[in-house]
Amino acid sequence: MSKVDPAKSLALKLVLAPVLVAQAVATRKRAPSLPEAEGPREGRLGRGDPALRLLIAGDSSAAGVGVARQDQALAGHLSRALHRALAQPLQWSLRARSGFTTQQVFALLREQPLPAADVAVVVTGVNDVIDQIPLRRALAQRAALADWLLGERGVSHVVFAPLPPVERFPLLPSPLRNVMGADAHRLDDAVARWTATRSDVSHAVIEVELGPDAMAIDGFHPGEPVYRACGEALAAHISKLTLRVAEERR
Repeated sequence: MSKVDPAKSLALKLVLAPVLVAQAVATRKRAPSLPEAEGPREGRLGRGDPALRLLIAGDSSAAGVGVARQDQALAGHLSRALHRALAQPLQWSLRARSGFTTQQVFALLREQPLPAADVAVVVTGVNDVIDQIPLRRALAQRAALADWLLGERGVSHVVFAPLPPVERFPLLPSPLRNVMGADAHRLDDAVARWTATRSDVSHAVIEVELGPDAMAIDGFHPGEPVYRACGEALAAHISKLTLRVAEERR
């Protein structure tokens, strides 16, 4: 998708505001409400030590909305793919809530007991776009979350999953999908630039098709094919980081 100038994007939103509001209200009314995936939110793969400790935190996409069970969702596919890639034991835990923004996910993590983790994967952003969180504030909230995980929780590295191509969500009509898609791309590009300035956080790159067959029945959340692709891509990203750190310590 081509870059959108922020000033032009704001002007477009103002011009289309009545249409966008009407479409957003109508979309919410017709979208089915899907539950979070059922099943354990923590587990272990493999025996022995040392085990890589993985924390997954985020919104509905982290919680597995769109599939029935956690083993079909991001946590299941990511943990299994990472265990295979690293060929070592893996201890994983999930903390996620549907509809949460980055700031709300941060609050959720602070109010709950958290197991120790070596790597944290943060899956947020779409609700920041829906709530129209200003770009600078959205980045500051991610920085605060990452610094807390790295400092207070002793995490070694924080991975931010990319925002999906919202303009390809089947549920969304045009021009709402185009405006939301432009906002999502702008936020994702900013997160990528910010993480590139640090060695303790990173932005994963995921290429995935979002056709109707790959999405959940609501046309908004991932189906299992998307969760599988994202889990495997995040596992490849983390395994590269882990191997690089191991080589640097030799």
